[in-house]
Amino acid sequence: MLPPSRTNTVDFDAAKLQRIGFADARSLPVKSTSLAELRQQLGLQLQTSLDIERILGLFFREVQRLVPLDALSFQHSAHDLRLELGERAPHSAAYRLSHEGEYLGELTFRRRQRFDEEELAQLESLLASLLFPLRNALLYRSALLSALRDPLTDTGNRIAMDQVLQREVDVARRNLQPLSLLMLDIDHFKQINDNHGHAFGDEVLKAVAQTLKGQLRNVDMVFRYGGEEFLIILSSTSREAAALVGERLRFAVLELQCLNAGTPIEVSISLGCATLLPGESSESLLRRADSALYVAKREGRNRLNMAG
Repeated sequence: MLPPSRTNTVDFDAAKLQRIGFADARSLPVKSTSLAELRQQLGLQLQTSLDIERILGLFFREVQRLVPLDALSFQHSAHDLRLELGERAPHSAAYRLSHEGEYLGELTFRRRQRFDEEELAQLESLLASLLFPLRNALLYRSALLSALRDPLTDTGNRIAMDQVLQREVDVARRNLQPLSLLMLDIDHFKQINDNHGHAFGDEVLKAVAQTLKGQLRNVDMVFRYGGEEFLIILSSTSREAAALVGERLRFAVLELQCLNAGTPIEVSISLGCATLLPGESSESLLRRADSALYVAKREGRNRLNMAG
Protein backbone atom coordinates (compact mmCIF):
# COMPACT_ATOMS: atom_id res chain seq x y z
CA MET A 1 0.00 0.00 0.00
CA LEU A 2 1.42 3.36 -1.05
CA PRO A 3 1.84 6.02 1.65
CA PRO A 4 -0.45 9.02 1.31
CA SER A 5 1.01 11.79 -0.82
CA ARG A 6 1.82 15.09 0.82
CA THR A 7 3.02 18.47 -0.28
CA ASN A 8 6.11 20.33 0.91
CA THR A 9 4.59 23.72 0.12
CA VAL A 10 4.50 26.03 3.13
CA ASP A 11 1.89 28.78 3.29
CA PHE A 12 3.84 31.40 5.23
CA ASP A 13 0.87 33.78 5.51
CA ALA A 14 -1.25 31.04 7.09
CA ALA A 15 1.66 30.14 9.38
CA LYS A 16 1.84 33.73 10.61
CA LEU A 17 -1.88 33.67 11.38
CA GLN A 18 -1.51 30.47 13.39
CA ARG A 19 1.48 31.86 15.26
CA ILE A 20 -0.47 34.88 16.50
CA GLY A 21 -3.42 32.74 17.53
CA PHE A 22 -5.65 32.54 14.44
CA ALA A 23 -6.47 29.50 12.34
CA ASP A 24 -6.50 29.57 8.54
CA ALA A 25 -9.06 32.23 7.61
CA ARG A 26 -10.95 29.74 5.45
CA SER A 27 -11.66 27.54 8.47
CA LEU A 28 -12.57 30.28 10.92
CA PRO A 29 -16.21 30.08 12.06
CA VAL A 30 -18.09 33.31 11.44
CA LYS A 31 -19.14 34.59 14.85
CA SER A 32 -20.20 37.94 16.20
CA THR A 33 -17.77 40.28 17.90
CA SER A 34 -17.57 43.85 19.13
CA LEU A 35 -16.19 46.70 17.05
CA ALA A 36 -13.20 47.18 19.36
CA GLU A 37 -12.32 43.47 19.36
CA LEU A 38 -12.63 43.22 15.60
CA ARG A 39 -10.42 46.26 15.02
CA GLN A 40 -7.77 44.75 17.27
CA GLN A 41 -7.92 41.38 15.51
CA LEU A 42 -7.83 42.98 12.05
CA GLY A 43 -4.79 44.98 13.09
CA LEU A 44 -2.96 41.72 13.74
CA GLN A 45 -4.28 39.60 10.88
CA LEU A 46 -3.92 42.06 8.03
CA GLN A 47 -0.23 42.57 8.73
CA THR A 48 0.55 38.89 8.04
CA SER A 49 0.59 39.24 4.24
CA LEU A 50 1.73 41.52 1.43
CA ASP A 51 -0.64 39.93 -1.08
CA ILE A 52 -3.47 42.35 -1.84
CA GLU A 53 -6.03 39.69 -2.70
CA ARG A 54 -5.32 37.80 0.52
CA ILE A 55 -5.49 40.97 2.62
CA LEU A 56 -8.84 41.94 1.14
CA GLY A 57 -10.13 38.38 1.50
CA LEU A 58 -9.28 38.38 5.21
CA PHE A 59 -10.81 41.82 5.64
CA PHE A 60 -14.00 40.84 3.80
CA ARG A 61 -14.50 37.71 5.87
CA GLU A 62 -13.76 39.30 9.22
CA VAL A 63 -15.93 42.37 8.67
CA GLN A 64 -18.91 40.07 8.16
CA ARG A 65 -18.64 39.07 11.81
CA LEU A 66 -19.96 42.56 12.59
CA VAL A 67 -21.71 43.82 9.44
CA PRO A 68 -23.35 41.28 7.06
CA LEU A 69 -22.05 41.68 3.47
CA ASP A 70 -22.60 39.96 0.13
CA ALA A 71 -19.64 41.34 -1.79
CA LEU A 72 -16.56 43.50 -1.67
CA SER A 73 -14.85 45.04 -4.70
CA PHE A 74 -11.58 46.93 -4.97
CA GLN A 75 -9.95 48.77 -7.83
CA HIS A 76 -6.84 50.83 -8.36
CA SER A 77 -6.40 51.91 -11.97
CA ALA A 78 -2.77 53.00 -11.62
CA HIS A 79 -1.87 49.50 -10.43
CA ASP A 80 -4.19 47.87 -12.99
CA LEU A 81 -6.00 46.17 -10.09
CA ARG A 82 -9.64 45.08 -9.99
CA LEU A 83 -10.78 42.48 -7.45
CA GLU A 84 -14.30 41.14 -6.86
CA LEU A 85 -15.14 39.03 -3.80
CA GLY A 86 -18.58 37.52 -3.15
CA GLU A 87 -21.72 38.04 -5.22
CA ARG A 88 -22.81 41.44 -6.47
CA ALA A 89 -25.88 42.97 -4.82
CA PRO A 90 -27.97 46.10 -5.46
CA HIS A 91 -27.10 48.20 -2.38
CA SER A 92 -23.60 49.55 -1.96
CA ALA A 93 -21.35 51.76 0.15
CA ALA A 94 -18.28 53.05 -1.71
CA TYR A 95 -15.14 54.63 -0.28
CA ARG A 96 -12.13 56.35 -1.78
CA LEU A 97 -9.17 55.21 0.31
CA SER A 98 -6.21 57.48 1.01
CA HIS A 99 -3.57 58.01 3.66
CA GLU A 100 -1.81 61.35 4.16
CA GLY A 101 -2.80 62.35 0.64
CA GLU A 102 -1.64 59.07 -0.95
CA TYR A 103 -4.37 57.44 -3.03
CA LEU A 104 -4.90 53.77 -2.12
CA GLY A 105 -7.82 52.78 -4.35
CA GLU A 106 -11.60 52.51 -4.36
CA LEU A 107 -13.38 49.97 -2.14
CA THR A 108 -17.09 49.11 -2.33
CA PHE A 109 -19.21 47.01 0.04
CA ARG A 110 -22.37 45.43 -1.41
CA ARG A 111 -25.37 43.58 -0.05
CA ARG A 112 -29.07 42.91 -0.69
CA GLN A 113 -30.34 45.13 2.15
CA ARG A 114 -29.68 48.82 2.62
CA PHE A 115 -26.97 49.85 5.08
CA ASP A 116 -28.12 51.80 8.10
CA GLU A 117 -26.16 54.66 9.66
CA GLU A 118 -24.72 52.54 12.48
CA GLU A 119 -23.44 49.93 10.03
CA LEU A 120 -21.83 52.59 7.85
CA ALA A 121 -20.10 54.05 10.89
CA GLN A 122 -18.80 50.58 11.82
CA LEU A 123 -17.50 49.96 8.28
CA GLU A 124 -15.73 53.31 8.25
CA SER A 125 -14.12 52.55 11.58
CA LEU A 126 -12.92 49.14 10.37
CA LEU A 127 -11.48 50.65 7.19
CA ALA A 128 -8.86 52.35 9.34
CA SER A 129 -7.40 48.88 10.05
CA LEU A 130 -7.01 48.27 6.32
CA LEU A 131 -5.08 51.39 5.30
CA PHE A 132 -1.54 50.51 6.45
CA PRO A 133 -1.59 46.86 5.29
CA LEU A 134 -3.06 47.93 1.94
CA ARG A 135 -0.47 50.67 1.49
CA ASN A 136 2.36 48.21 2.24
CA ALA A 137 0.92 45.67 -0.19
CA LEU A 138 0.67 48.29 -2.96
CA LEU A 139 4.29 49.34 -2.36
CA TYR A 140 5.36 45.69 -2.52
CA ARG A 141 3.41 45.19 -5.75
CA SER A 142 5.07 48.27 -7.25
CA ALA A 143 8.49 46.91 -6.35
CA LEU A 144 7.71 43.56 -7.97
CA LEU A 145 6.42 45.21 -11.13
CA SER A 146 9.46 47.49 -11.30
CA ALA A 147 11.72 44.46 -11.21
CA LEU A 148 9.94 43.10 -14.29
CA ARG A 149 9.91 46.28 -16.39
CA ASP A 150 12.44 48.09 -18.53
CA PRO A 151 12.74 51.56 -16.95
CA LEU A 152 13.46 53.40 -20.22
CA THR A 153 10.67 52.09 -22.43
CA ASP A 154 8.16 50.96 -19.76
CA THR A 155 7.87 47.59 -21.46
CA GLY A 156 8.51 44.19 -19.88
CA ASN A 157 12.14 43.14 -19.45
CA ARG A 158 13.83 39.83 -20.26
CA ILE A 159 12.94 38.30 -16.89
CA ALA A 160 9.26 39.06 -17.42
CA MET A 161 9.45 37.88 -21.04
CA ASP A 162 10.79 34.46 -20.05
CA GLN A 163 8.02 34.00 -17.49
CA VAL A 164 5.19 35.18 -19.72
CA LEU A 165 6.33 33.34 -22.86
CA GLN A 166 6.43 29.96 -21.13
CA ARG A 167 3.03 30.60 -19.56
CA GLU A 168 1.51 31.59 -22.91
CA VAL A 169 2.94 28.53 -24.64
CA ASP A 170 1.43 26.30 -21.93
CA VAL A 171 -1.96 28.03 -22.24
CA ALA A 172 -1.93 27.76 -26.04
CA ARG A 173 -1.22 24.03 -25.85
CA ARG A 174 -3.82 23.39 -23.19
CA ASN A 175 -6.57 25.31 -24.98
CA LEU A 176 -5.48 24.36 -28.52
CA GLN A 177 -5.21 28.04 -29.45
CA PRO A 178 -2.72 29.74 -31.78
CA LEU A 179 0.16 31.80 -30.44
CA SER A 180 2.44 34.07 -32.44
CA LEU A 181 5.57 36.11 -31.75
CA LEU A 182 6.85 39.26 -33.44
CA MET A 183 10.54 39.96 -32.97
CA LEU A 184 11.48 43.44 -34.20
CA ASP A 185 14.55 45.62 -34.45
CA ILE A 186 14.93 49.37 -35.05
CA ASP A 187 16.78 49.72 -38.36
CA HIS A 188 20.24 51.35 -38.33
CA PHE A 189 19.88 52.25 -34.67
CA LYS A 190 23.65 52.42 -34.19
CA GLN A 191 23.79 55.16 -36.81
CA ILE A 192 21.07 57.07 -34.96
CA ASN A 193 23.13 56.93 -31.77
CA ASP A 194 26.41 57.78 -33.56
CA ASN A 195 25.00 60.67 -35.59
CA HIS A 196 22.54 62.18 -33.14
CA GLY A 197 23.70 61.07 -29.68
CA HIS A 198 22.54 58.48 -27.18
CA ALA A 199 20.05 60.83 -25.55
CA PHE A 200 18.21 61.16 -28.86
CA GLY A 201 18.53 57.39 -29.35
CA ASP A 202 16.78 56.88 -26.01
CA GLU A 203 13.94 59.15 -27.16
CA VAL A 204 13.58 57.07 -30.31
CA LEU A 205 13.41 53.88 -28.24
CA LYS A 206 10.69 55.36 -26.04
CA ALA A 207 8.74 56.65 -29.04
CA VAL A 208 8.88 53.28 -30.81
CA ALA A 209 7.81 51.43 -27.64
CA GLN A 210 4.88 53.80 -27.13
CA THR A 211 3.85 53.39 -30.77
CA LEU A 212 3.92 49.60 -30.50
CA LYS A 213 1.78 49.60 -27.35
CA GLY A 214 -0.66 52.02 -28.91
CA GLN A 215 -1.29 49.70 -31.86
CA LEU A 216 -1.87 46.50 -29.88
CA ARG A 217 -4.69 44.92 -27.88
CA ASN A 218 -4.63 45.02 -24.09
CA VAL A 219 -3.89 41.28 -24.03
CA ASP A 220 -0.82 41.63 -26.26
CA MET A 221 2.47 42.06 -24.42
CA VAL A 222 5.59 44.04 -25.41
CA PHE A 223 9.05 43.31 -24.03
CA ARG A 224 12.42 44.92 -24.59
CA TYR A 225 14.50 41.98 -25.73
CA GLY A 226 17.82 43.75 -26.25
CA GLY A 227 19.29 47.17 -26.97
CA GLU A 228 16.97 48.10 -29.84
CA GLU A 229 15.06 44.83 -30.11
CA PHE A 230 11.53 44.19 -28.90
CA LEU A 231 9.44 41.04 -28.62
CA ILE A 232 5.65 41.04 -28.90
CA ILE A 233 3.61 38.06 -27.70
CA LEU A 234 0.30 37.77 -29.57
CA SER A 235 -1.97 35.37 -27.72
CA SER A 236 -4.76 33.58 -29.63
CA THR A 237 -3.31 34.97 -32.88
CA SER A 238 -2.83 32.92 -36.04
CA ARG A 239 0.03 33.28 -38.51
CA GLU A 240 -2.11 35.32 -40.92
CA ALA A 241 -3.43 37.65 -38.20
CA ALA A 242 0.08 38.14 -36.80
CA ALA A 243 1.32 39.15 -40.26
CA LEU A 244 -1.37 41.85 -40.41
CA VAL A 245 -0.37 43.10 -36.96
CA GLY A 246 3.28 43.18 -37.98
CA GLU A 247 2.58 45.25 -41.08
CA ARG A 248 0.39 47.64 -39.06
CA LEU A 249 3.24 48.15 -36.60
CA ARG A 250 5.76 48.69 -39.38
CA PHE A 251 3.67 51.43 -41.00
CA ALA A 252 2.91 53.05 -37.63
CA VAL A 253 6.64 53.39 -36.86
CA LEU A 254 7.29 54.84 -40.34
CA GLU A 255 4.79 57.58 -39.55
CA LEU A 256 6.63 58.59 -36.36
CA GLN A 257 7.73 62.24 -36.28
CA CYS A 258 11.24 62.10 -34.81
CA LEU A 259 12.97 65.48 -34.88
CA ASN A 260 16.50 66.33 -33.78
CA ALA A 261 17.12 70.09 -33.60
CA GLY A 262 14.27 70.53 -36.07
CA THR A 263 15.64 67.96 -38.50
CA PRO A 264 13.36 64.97 -39.23
CA ILE A 265 14.97 61.58 -38.66
CA GLU A 266 13.49 58.59 -40.47
CA VAL A 267 12.84 55.57 -38.25
CA SER A 268 11.83 52.12 -39.46
CA ILE A 269 11.70 48.60 -38.08
CA SER A 270 12.31 45.10 -39.36
CA LEU A 271 10.20 42.23 -38.04
CA GLY A 272 10.33 38.46 -37.84
CA CYS A 273 7.16 36.48 -37.12
CA ALA A 274 6.77 32.91 -35.89
CA THR A 275 3.66 30.94 -34.90
CA LEU A 276 3.74 28.07 -32.41
CA LEU A 277 3.94 24.63 -33.98
CA PRO A 278 2.44 21.48 -32.40
CA GLY A 279 4.72 20.29 -29.61
CA GLU A 280 7.14 23.18 -30.07
CA SER A 281 9.02 24.58 -27.07
CA SER A 282 9.13 28.25 -26.14
CA GLU A 283 12.85 28.28 -26.89
CA SER A 284 12.29 26.97 -30.41
CA LEU A 285 9.48 29.45 -31.07
CA LEU A 286 11.66 32.34 -29.93
CA ARG A 287 14.58 31.09 -32.01
CA ARG A 288 12.45 30.91 -35.17
CA ALA A 289 11.15 34.46 -34.64
CA ASP A 290 14.73 35.69 -34.18
CA SER A 291 15.88 33.87 -37.34
CA ALA A 292 12.98 35.39 -39.30
CA LEU A 293 14.03 38.86 -38.09
CA TYR A 294 17.61 38.18 -39.24
CA VAL A 295 16.33 37.35 -42.73
CA ALA A 296 14.23 40.56 -42.83
CA LYS A 297 17.33 42.62 -41.99
CA ARG A 298 19.51 40.74 -44.46
CA GLU A 299 17.00 41.31 -47.26
CA GLY A 300 16.99 45.08 -46.90
CA ARG A 301 15.26 46.02 -43.60
CA ASN A 302 11.95 47.86 -43.15
CA ARG A 303 10.05 44.65 -43.85
CA LEU A 304 8.31 41.71 -42.22
CA ASN A 305 9.54 38.15 -42.71
CA MET A 306 7.49 35.10 -41.76
CA ALA A 307 9.24 32.05 -40.27
CA GLY A 308 8.78 28.84 -42.25
